[in-house]
Amino acid sequence: MLKSRTRWIVRETDEKMRDQLTDRLGISPLLASLLINRGITETDAARSFLFDKGNEFHDPFLLDGMKAAVDRIHQAIADEEPILIFGDYDADGVSSTSVMMTVLTDLGAKADFYIPNRFTEGYGPNEAAFRLAKEQGYQLIVTVDTGIAAVKEAAVAAELGIDLIITDHHEPEPELPQALAIIHPKLPEGNYPFPYLAGVGVAFKVAHALYGYLPEHLLDLAAVGTIADLVPLKGENRTIAKAGINKLRQAARPGIEALLQLTSTKPESVDEETVGFMIAPRINAVGRLADADPAVDLLLTKDRTEAKELAQEIDMMNKERQTIVSEIAKEAMEMVQSHYPPEKYPVIVIGKENWNAGVIGIVASKLVETFYRPAIVLSFDKEANKAKGSARSIAGFDLFKNLSACRELLPHFGGHPMAAGMTLALSDVDELRERLCLLADEQLSAEDLIPVTELDAVVPLEQVSLAVIEELNMLAPYGMGNPKPQVLIEKADFSTIRKIGSDKTHLKLQLEGSSGSLDTIGFGLGDYADHVAPFSKVSAIGELSINEWNNIRKPQLFLRDLRIDQWQLFDVRGHRQFEKWISQVPKDRLFITFREETASDLNLEKFQSETVWIRSREEASQLSIDDKNIVLVDLPEEVEVIEAVLQQGCPARIYAHFYQKESHFFSTMPTRDHFKWFYAFLLKRKSLDLIKNGDQLAKYRGWSRETIDFMSKVFFELDFVTISEGIIHLNTQAPKRDLNESRTYQNKKMQFELENQLLYSSCQELKLWLDKHVNAPVKNEEEVKSWI
Repeated sequence: MLKSRTRWIVRETDEKMRDQLTDRLGISPLLASLLINRGITETDAARSFLFDKGNEFHDPFLLDGMKAAVDRIHQAIADEEPILIFGDYDADGVSSTSVMMTVLTDLGAKADFYIPNRFTEGYGPNEAAFRLAKEQGYQLIVTVDTGIAAVKEAAVAAELGIDLIITDHHEPEPELPQALAIIHPKLPEGNYPFPYLAGVGVAFKVAHALYGYLPEHLLDLAAVGTIADLVPLKGENRTIAKAGINKLRQAARPGIEALLQLTSTKPESVDEETVGFMIAPRINAVGRLADADPAVDLLLTKDRTEAKELAQEIDMMNKERQTIVSEIAKEAMEMVQSHYPPEKYPVIVIGKENWNAGVIGIVASKLVETFYRPAIVLSFDKEANKAKGSARSIAGFDLFKNLSACRELLPHFGGHPMAAGMTLALSDVDELRERLCLLADEQLSAEDLIPVTELDAVVPLEQVSLAVIEELNMLAPYGMGNPKPQVLIEKADFSTIRKIGSDKTHLKLQLEGSSGSLDTIGFGLGDYADHVAPFSKVSAIGELSINEWNNIRKPQLFLRDLRIDQWQLFDVRGHRQFEKWISQVPKDRLFITFREETASDLNLEKFQSETVWIRSREEASQLSIDDKNIVLVDLPEEVEVIEAVLQQGCPARIYAHFYQKESHFFSTMPTRDHFKWFYAFLLKRKSLDLIKNGDQLAKYRGWSRETIDFMSKVFFELDFVTISEGIIHLNTQAPKRDLNESRTYQNKKMQFELENQLLYSSCQELKLWLDKHVNAPVKNEEEVKSWI
């Protein structure tokens, strides 16, 4: 057996609804199921989703406060009044700032932007920045991707005589800032039809209203922030992302073009993964390590030389960010395991002085990925008695809601159900941890703390084809709310499995079906190669894709996890370095030996607590091997003993070693003709000096000396001969007896057959023999479903 790393849950689909979509849209049942899994059940909605029919942008003036905001901005432009854009330092904030700067500049405004420093100012509007803006002559400030929690700062702006327009998408708190206008898709009294816009989506709506037409030239920026901020890619967000990706493929913006060149990405191949893994991390890196201004400059510049220089500078910062993240993540993992073990702390809250506050959100994500617990990572400033942190969560634990329950400990916090940022006093960190753990105990079950992989469908290997995968790509772009389809291929045969990559950390597995094979690649799953035995039936989950190489296109599965439901045989017969391969046997192992001398021959003393010596069928019947990884170290004298062992349950794995100090199989097993000739020889000679003439006789007959000694012993046990001081005398008066009456003959024959069956059979023959004897329960259909 091989346990999966996560719980697999296959979504159930309404078959009637699926068949209706299949018939009405002319699509496959699989694609219809995937649409239903995404909440798209109506034919018109599905048609719009797949074929871009009716996917129009909503009227921006449906957003409350839009008219007041647009009127005030146009007034400022007419009066040549300077406008300050107050942004945020992440990719959403940077792209929002770039969108607003572009529209204001296009309309002739005197505009500039201000993004606070993450380390010296922290997140969001602050009093010092507003007072500086007043000194510089600004009377109008427009926030983008921030400001919905800035109650105090809004009051400062009013006191200074500054008009404040807030555009944001973060969760609104009970008390809203007093501003000239708040443009937010989730306002309690709002009427906007789509509440899930990113910050850049809101900025894009403002730009739409200011221009008086849809600003298609800003769709690339809108797509970057929308995809980077992990908002649900459905509704208007999907429209923005899909149209924006098409715009990004044109690489019309020098900054985007420079980033694509830097990452060796062809413009025509840009997709949501290009944004999520190539563009957004580099834009984010700037604000994580220093001021985010260069990232805005990169997106706004029209000079290709400047764009190239800025892109290279930003790429260097991203590499530095990666190094810092790696170092902090290592420390954080050790801290969790040493001081806050996940089995005792359902919420991880850790921190340390001098941890870079710009990357702790990434570290929090890594902790969630490793331990599957909500995680808060804090950077301590002992001089200021403050802790600044970022949080990430798991399904079932709403961060914003639970942090709100601890509001008195958090003078400044904000975010979403799955991610948040905060500042608190160092002295309150322990209490925050304690309170969040209590809340988690109330809200999360033991099952909630086991990672889950939601699967869209079970797909027979025979149905995987280029046509099916191309049809599934109609669901792109993928993201939150519209994830890449994850499918399950159940109990498939495989032909090859091996580790690949320079450090052998990746896995290549080729599944085999009746209509062909399917290549699978598992990044970071190389260790599975040591835990999948030949002839096992493999269940695999992952994402279907098309692999293109040398103009050859083939289906491929990006492997995410593996599972094997049946017991597995690992054939380690003949492996001499016992201690080398034994390290691959997982925990809960049991070394079974049948001979006393084996323990000393193989130095089993160091495995004494895991070793059991079975001498009889009675002792075998007392053993439990259920779900254990058993190692059959050597061979018993009787096959019935090993059969009795195998009847004591169903092991997870069997490692067949079958150590033999002396082999019977490759020594001669004398036939009845051998015995007949030897008897006739003794009848003529009456006696034979085995010591003097045994070797000469063996050489004469082409036998081994062992054969002569063996037949002599059999004759002795049957009273055919007497042996004294090495001289054998024939007993002519002995009655006729069958060779099988000799214990020596029986043991030799038994060991010969046992070795033939178990030690020198093929791996497949051994598996079949063991299968007949292992006490494997037959799972009914409901039990099988519960594994998924």
